[in-house]
Amino acid sequence: MLPMRLYTAGIADFERIRQDGRIYIDKTDLIYKLTRESQFVFLSRPRRFGKSLLCSTLEYYFQGRKGLFEGLAIGELEKDWKQYPVLHFDMSACKNKYEIGQIIEELHSQLDYHERKYKRQKSEGSPGTRFKELIQGLHEDMGLKTVVILDEYDAPLLDYLNKPVELEQVRRIMQEFYQMVKVCDKDEQFVFITGITKFSQLSIFSTLNNLTNISMDGEYTALCGITKDEMLTVFDPDIQTLADRYHCPKEEMIDMLKQQYDGYHFGEDSQDIFNPYSLVNAFKSKKLDYYWFSSGTPTFLFEAMKRFNTNILELENLQVPSTQFDVPTEAMTSALPLLYQAGYLTIKGYDFDRNKYTLDFPNAEVKVGFMENFMARMMNLGNTDSRGFADDFYASLKHHDIEEALKSMQSFFASIPYLDFGAKELDDIAKYEAYYEVLTYVVFSMFNCRTFTQVKVARGRTDLVVFMRDAVYVMELKMRGTAQEALDQINSKDYAIPYQAEGKPVVKIGIAFSQETKTVSDWIIEQ
Repeated sequence: MLPMRLYTAGIADFERIRQDGRIYIDKTDLIYKLTRESQFVFLSRPRRFGKSLLCSTLEYYFQGRKGLFEGLAIGELEKDWKQYPVLHFDMSACKNKYEIGQIIEELHSQLDYHERKYKRQKSEGSPGTRFKELIQGLHEDMGLKTVVILDEYDAPLLDYLNKPVELEQVRRIMQEFYQMVKVCDKDEQFVFITGITKFSQLSIFSTLNNLTNISMDGEYTALCGITKDEMLTVFDPDIQTLADRYHCPKEEMIDMLKQQYDGYHFGEDSQDIFNPYSLVNAFKSKKLDYYWFSSGTPTFLFEAMKRFNTNILELENLQVPSTQFDVPTEAMTSALPLLYQAGYLTIKGYDFDRNKYTLDFPNAEVKVGFMENFMARMMNLGNTDSRGFADDFYASLKHHDIEEALKSMQSFFASIPYLDFGAKELDDIAKYEAYYEVLTYVVFSMFNCRTFTQVKVARGRTDLVVFMRDAVYVMELKMRGTAQEALDQINSKDYAIPYQAEGKPVVKIGIAFSQETKTVSDWIIEQ
């Protein structure tokens, strides 16, 4: 019988992980290298990607807790363990503060904690003033420079991202606090800042001119997350356990894990990175599921997509220069930077000649979860409503019962009050057809099907082409027309011919929608 395996899912305290004997992937060789190469470091990674555990590891390292690092790479590399004063601020505690004064209270609370920890008399003044006195005072008291760790620095700002007036007020508060990192640079041994987004106008970016941004640095792409080699070595028995439970060969389970949780790239030279939160939860629960989305989906992202009129049909296989997706939050003119920085899109390729990146959904977990949340949030439905429909629809498709699948879709579309996302008022027939094209695209994407819209062929454009494991669906949609007319268009313009070489059945479907009932009114299927 295998010994009990203790996982780190949801635990971000390095000391607890080491003392409990929990599974820990050793990244300390990279930490050792990083702390010697740079003094001021910024790392952007999506939520639930191990940033807080990395911050905790840095804290204990600079505190000189040598015993916690025995058996790890840094235990052999470090020859001079010192006990630096460490100021570790967790800015995620400022989330969901719906009164700006509460953010100030939280900053004071964390400053109080550090003053008590180092037995310093409580100081007066603004958060920034107190922060400055702490950094300089600890250097003077202890004879060693102060280490500053700011985890999730942008958390206080993201709640107000789509509220310009309040955002400016929060920005001023945080700017007064963060600018002390620059003011006190001579008193600091090392400064480490994490977040999701980049707010360029904060003084932490505009005046700290020696800040090293390692977010797309090839050497540090694996600093957070799990590589395939790490998964295969550290979690080998867990992979076998999952394979046994799913009654499949081990190699097939590795492919399933890769499709579900792998696929992140944080630069043109990045390794494939697995989402650590989801992967570890899958091993802990012994089940493949959508863990990242169950831990919460940021409202600010969907609000930004709505504000910038984002076309959901254009989020796959995007060809963009870095200036379009890796820009400061204040400078963005679309939701693309947020989608990339928050981990909903990732780098899938880089063209050196054209200096362009290819962006796409990282994996099945992100794509399916995103589409499900899109359906629920932007169409005024609950997650259970969209998931219940999705389960019924997919079950019908798996049993090749297309009639029943379309009946499910008919009932579901009829329950949607209004598509209020990424579009102006749908006041003409072309926009209504686009409305249903979006809905149908989202439905199939909720199952991670390869779904393409407005596909160019020799004699026109096909509304939708869906590639499933055992069939290809070629679909034409009509608002002001009949299902027969839609099917006749597929046949007369040879929309299905390019897919006959796929080696699987090609199913042609003409669908008519009703402007009055706002759902499917009729369909004809030809196999």
